[in-house]
Amino acid sequence: MAEEHAELLGAAGDGRLGRKDWFARPEIQAEFKKKHNRDLAAPKTWAEFKQVSEFFQGRTIDGKKVYGAYLFTERGSEGITMGVTNVLYPMGFKYENPKQPYAMEGFVNSADAVRGLEFYKSLYKGSTPPGLTNAYMTEGLDAFKSGQVAMMMNWFAFFPGLYKDPNVGGDKIGFFANPADKAKGVQLGGQGISVVAYSPNRNEALQYIKWFANPEVQKKWQALGGFSAAKAVLNDPGYAKSSPFAQPFLDSMDMVIDFWAEPSYAQLLLAMQKRVHDYVVADKGTAKEALDGLVTDWRKVFKEDGKMK
Repeated sequence: MAEEHAELLGAAGDGRLGRKDWFARPEIQAEFKKKHNRDLAAPKTWAEFKQVSEFFQGRTIDGKKVYGAYLFTERGSEGITMGVTNVLYPMGFKYENPKQPYAMEGFVNSADAVRGLEFYKSLYKGSTPPGLTNAYMTEGLDAFKSGQVAMMMNWFAFFPGLYKDPNVGGDKIGFFANPADKAKGVQLGGQGISVVAYSPNRNEALQYIKWFANPEVQKKWQALGGFSAAKAVLNDPGYAKSSPFAQPFLDSMDMVIDFWAEPSYAQLLLAMQKRVHDYVVADKGTAKEALDGLVTDWRKVFKEDGKMK
C-alpha cells in the first residue's frame, strides 16, 4: 500500500440548509398550506423537497426573483456525482450486489436507481437558477449568500461560516439532514489524513496524527471553529445542542455512504461524472442508458484491475 489512512478525522456528510426567514413568512406559509394542505417546513423526504423547491421557483421575494434550490452539477472532478448520489442512495441505488462483490447489474442500474437519476434531473430542470451547468461548492455558497435560492445542497464544513454570515445567517438560516425516500442515505465527504508510506518524515507525520486525534485536541479544535467527526466530540452529551447544525450532522453521520473505496477511484469517479452529467445537464439519452453505460464503464475498470473476469 502506498498510503496509510486515518479516516476518523475526515468524515463529513453532505447537508441541506434553507432560508428559514422565507419559510416563516405568514403569507408564504398560508399560500403553501392552501396549495399543498400541509405546513411549510424543512423537507423530510425528497418528494417534499421537490414540492418546496418548485413552490419557491420563480417567486418574487423582497422585489427579487428567487429560485427553489441549488444542486451540484460540476463535471470535471466530483461535483455532480456527489450531488446525484444524495438522491440515488435514499431511492435504492447500490454499487454492487451485497452478496457478490463487483456484481453491479441490477443494482447500479436498478429501477430505483433510474427513478433517482430521473428525479435529480427533474430537480435540476425545474427548481434551480439558470446557468448553473457546471457548478459545485463555491457557486452554491454564492447563490445562497446572494439570496438567489430558498434551499441549498452543500457540505457541513461550510455551515459554521454560513451561520455567521451577516446577510443570510443567524435567525435567517435553518439546517436539515438529507431527505429520505424508501430508505435513508447521504454522500460521505471530507478527506482523511494520509501518510505516504515512503515519506522520509513518516514517523513525525504519524506522531502528528496521534496528537491531532487525541480526544481533548479534537474537542478544542471543534470549540475553535473546526468541524470534527471524532467520536469524542460527537458522543459528547452536549454536542447535539452545541449549534443549529449539530443535530442534522449527527443524523447524517448515521446514514453516510461512501463512493467506491478502490485504488482506481479516479477512473470510477470520472466515468460516473461523465455519464450523469451527460444525462442530467446535457440531455443525452435516458437515465437507464446512462446507468447501463456506467455499469459497462465500471466493469471495464474492474476487469483491468483483475477483479472481474
